[in-house]
Amino acid sequence: MADDWTSSIAAERMELDSEFNDRVEASSFSNQQWNLVMTAIELEIESPDDPEAAQIVPDTSSLPTIMPELDRVEQQSMMGGGGADAGGGSSGGGLLGGVKDALGLGSGGGDDERIEEAEDLAEQYCERLQEKLESSGRWDGVRSRAAGNSPE
Repeated sequence: MADDWTSSIAAERMELDSEFNDRVEASSFSNQQWNLVMTAIELEIESPDDPEAAQIVPDTSSLPTIMPELDRVEQQSMMGGGGADAGGGSSGGGLLGGVKDALGLGSGGGDDERIEEAEDLAEQYCERLQEKLESSGRWDGVRSRAAGNSPE
């Protein structure tokens, strides 16, 4: 049931991924790291039966499990001469963050901050995705499909 509605919005998600690139670049995540974040997130529609309360939300409960992989991606990009994260981010991460992590100075609250940043970005992504579906007139059908009803 949930797969039905998520696969029905693949085109909108691909379009949004391109538009969302600026927000990712302004974050501490590289594009490759953001892709990992998005694979760890499940999109859900809360209250799909209620047209007024229904909203797309991210299930971010799996984010802590991918933090070590995000660190590996960052270290690989640093060793490879920049690669996917050449521009760096505006907060945390980047070369200095990677050096601190490698020395054991960046651990502790770092993962919590990165998880919080990933959650914030994921929420923004969901809000924008819902806006896109609403403006195209597809939201009611998607919401209905998520509720287990046949699309309108």
